[in-house]
Amino acid sequence: MTHPINIAIFGAGRWGVHLIRNFQQHPDSQIVAIVDSNPEGLQAVRERFQLPETVRLVTDGSTIWNLPNLDAVVIATPAVTHFSLISAALKNGCHVFTEKPLTLSVSESLQLCELAEQKQKQLFVDHTYLFHPAVEEGQRVIQSGKLGELRYGYATRTHLEPVRQDVDALWDLAIHDIGIFNHWLGEKPIKVKATGTVWLQPESGLSDLVIANLAYPSGFQAFLHLCWLNPDKQRRLAAVGTQGTLIFDELQSEAPLTLQHGYFNRIDNTWKAAGLNQEIISIERREPLAQVCDRFLNSIQNHQPSPISSGWVGAELVNVLCALSESLKADGQPILLE
Repeated sequence: MTHPINIAIFGAGRWGVHLIRNFQQHPDSQIVAIVDSNPEGLQAVRERFQLPETVRLVTDGSTIWNLPNLDAVVIATPAVTHFSLISAALKNGCHVFTEKPLTLSVSESLQLCELAEQKQKQLFVDHTYLFHPAVEEGQRVIQSGKLGELRYGYATRTHLEPVRQDVDALWDLAIHDIGIFNHWLGEKPIKVKATGTVWLQPESGLSDLVIANLAYPSGFQAFLHLCWLNPDKQRRLAAVGTQGTLIFDELQSEAPLTLQHGYFNRIDNTWKAAGLNQEIISIERREPLAQVCDRFLNSIQNHQPSPISSGWVGAELVNVLCALSESLKADGQPILLE
């Protein structure tokens, strides 16, 4: 594809504006339309980004498919709308970039993956954390064997708002950490379980607090603590091995990735800690979302799905979330995954 990739963006909300900024700045893309149901929001976006009059601002997304030379759509709308929007885009010959989760159902996610292959179009899911330099470098640390034999992992993702009214804390927050653990381990969970607590929206049954457990084929287990009703904001994930613990703490902006070395020596009948020291892992300074947008455009240009953010990867994560939801509804009953 020699000309810039013509893009229509659905959704000009909190995340949509970041996508508008990144695709506007990228030399290989050209925004031709922005779709949002709020006309005032569209005008605010035009002013904020000084969009030329040639960029169409549209409140009715169905008119987008009549645009000439439309190559791709970017979807930053609620997950419940994803299936219909992505289906329409693929059927109209467009590549698709969508916010996570891909959809809210495994069957719909797989349908979209198969449709994308049938239409020979790229289906790319915005799993931004997998493009974070700390996550990329963390994978290299794990593969180097510095942690020794991997044992377990844990992650905490808490804050005080926003409180979602369409999905619970599990669907809102867990996908990031599950994606990172799967990526670091090169494995998918084989058994999951979750319990939740509802405080704010008892009529809808949406859990504000979720505690989840993922078991992997290697024996590794991951424990997730997810809550949007906690002013102690945390974005912290760790993988523990026999020789140390790798910690990704997003809120430690100066040193988000550290390796806490340490192991045991057996002396007589006791265990003594040894080799204790902290190593700050240097990482490249760049915006993960800019890398995400660049990789999507690269997938289109090279006709190659992303190995870490394709529709199939997105469908795998939806499968895990659906199993966790099943366990949540069954008060923590373990669910086996295929």
